[in-house]
Amino acid sequence: MFRLSAFLFLLAAFVAPLAASAQLYDARTSTVNFDKREREAFKVQIDGTAQWTRDFWQSWLKDTYNIKLKGDGVFGVGKKDILAAKQVPMSSVTGKLIDLYSTVTAPSDSVAELSVWAATGPESFLSATGTPSEFSALRNIVQSFAAAARLKAYREQIADAEKQLNAAEKEKEKLEKERVSLASNTTNNLEKIEQLKKQNIDNKLKSAEDSVKLIDNARLMEVRKQQLERRRARLTNLDRK
Repeated sequence: MFRLSAFLFLLAAFVAPLAASAQLYDARTSTVNFDKREREAFKVQIDGTAQWTRDFWQSWLKDTYNIKLKGDGVFGVGKKDILAAKQVPMSSVTGKLIDLYSTVTAPSDSVAELSVWAATGPESFLSATGTPSEFSALRNIVQSFAAAARLKAYREQIADAEKQLNAAEKEKEKLEKERVSLASNTTNNLEKIEQLKKQNIDNKLKSAEDSVKLIDNARLMEVRKQQLERRRARLTNLDRK
């Protein structure tokens, strides 16, 4: 019962922000400045960091469409703001080869924004008026990614909640063992204290008895000493005769 209640509490704590910001995962028409001109694009905000969104966007495109974006450089060296894939097939958008562009920015610490636009040639960018069907198909791709990102975020939040729950349970077991051990030690210490108190009482009684015996012994020694002196005196008188 404790495990279920704790898990539900942690899950609610992690999922509540996602539920509250569910409207973030909605692709909308916008524009970007590219090659000194405004290009029509789709933007979607994701509940997560910019790096998390950038990494997942690349892996999702690779897994879903076998498209590898360029722009990360080598081990982070030469990293570019714009991720691009030139002349790649994307049949779900068009029968032509397309140039796919994207950027990821961070409007806040916990929200990232993905911008996506595409072209079939140097000056043939997809747009709502010029290529409505292709432009709509591009939106579907961005929206599909947003849905996948939301599911991934939920899974990661749940995994994190389970991890924290397991850690809390282990801490609870550790504290319970420590509590039992301390209680046992306290009981043992109290028993020892009682034994020491009894021993102290016995020691005081014995000390008092020994004090009386010392007094008696001192008196007896004085008597014996006087007897010895008298006998020595008698022996001396006998020797003189």
